[in-house]
Amino acid sequence: MKSIKDIYKIGKGPSSSHTMGPAAAMELFVSENPEADAYEVILYGSLADTGKGHGTDNALAMVAGEKPCEIIFNTTDRELPHENTMDIFAIRGGERVTKMRVMSVGGGDIEIEGRQSSPSLEIYPEKSFSEVAEYCRREGIRLSDFVILREGKKEIYDFLAVVWDTMKNAIHQGLTTSGILPGGLGVERKAQYLYNRRHIDEREVTRENRIVCAYAFAVSEENADNGTIVTAPTCGACAVIPAVLRYMQEKHGFSDEQIYRALAVAGLVGNLVKTNASISGAECGCQAEVGTACSMAAAALGELFEMGIDQIEYAAEVAFEHHLGLTCDPICGLVQIPCIERNAVAAMRAINAVNLANFLSGSRKISLDMVIETMYETGKDMSHLYRETSAGGLAKLYTRGRKDGKTEG
Repeated sequence: MKSIKDIYKIGKGPSSSHTMGPAAAMELFVSENPEADAYEVILYGSLADTGKGHGTDNALAMVAGEKPCEIIFNTTDRELPHENTMDIFAIRGGERVTKMRVMSVGGGDIEIEGRQSSPSLEIYPEKSFSEVAEYCRREGIRLSDFVILREGKKEIYDFLAVVWDTMKNAIHQGLTTSGILPGGLGVERKAQYLYNRRHIDEREVTRENRIVCAYAFAVSEENADNGTIVTAPTCGACAVIPAVLRYMQEKHGFSDEQIYRALAVAGLVGNLVKTNASISGAECGCQAEVGTACSMAAAALGELFEMGIDQIEYAAEVAFEHHLGLTCDPICGLVQIPCIERNAVAAMRAINAVNLANFLSGSRKISLDMVIETMYETGKDMSHLYRETSAGGLAKLYTRGRKDGKTEG
């Protein structure tokens, strides 16, 4: 497996696979073809279906700079190597002279047809949770110690310090900003309202739900507004981890170093999903994004509370298992409805999963590895209508200006 740095990427929203990935591909192509008179990009699959709503065309044009860049949305071809496929051409003298086929595989990562990633990027020989757990038990170390051992303490702490600062800043920005999110849906920012509005029955558990949700809304709304966030593991699922970790740090006084260790364990879980399945909503639905984020958050909380390996695995497994089959059907291709609320619900579910794991880990029958494999198979069996194409589910039934979900005509 690669470094957990591959899971946590700092960048602008709203979509890691639809903006960050394509922009990275375009930057590489432009650097390799500086003599081009112009560029042409053909978007396929989910990139074509929801590229407008996600701002894919704007991201590509920005990288192309002053040179013309024609962008074609091909929504008909479905025989693709990946649901997020794009072809980039360099144009000289009115002719295509160079082509690069790119797959945006989730979390801002890209794969280029005909090119292999460097083996040096693989720093974890273990490829499953069972292998990791076996090593940790044999050596008598925690999961966070395992990550530090593989990554290097200073290097990974320095990296996670920046990640954590960025996550906290996203919460702050989201809580101190109001207004309407871009895109035309008229979605109003709600984080500030949630944070400041006491419930009529403000018991401790009620306040916990309200504050955790406020933090999740804050980060998700920043993402939707093209703000700076951290993929965890994607832009669309970026709010779950910062919401639960920030709340628990404030409630229990956990140190930043304890938070780094929690982020390390979360990154390990995300890495396992990315290696053995997918974190792409276009490939496996929202179960691959928010489901993974919830599992990562539950594992992080397990580390914070110094749970054992079995308990942490159970928390991560429960959090993931109950997202199986979750569709990705963003209305109008925007990362707003139901994405923002979904992050908040997943944050609360992560806390519940840890509470269950505290009591029931000894009775579990399902492993985290099994749930990851199941998620991938479920995603592949899922109709493309429910994999970030905005052609099914809420995205199909919703019409602008109508709240009853009824179609017109």
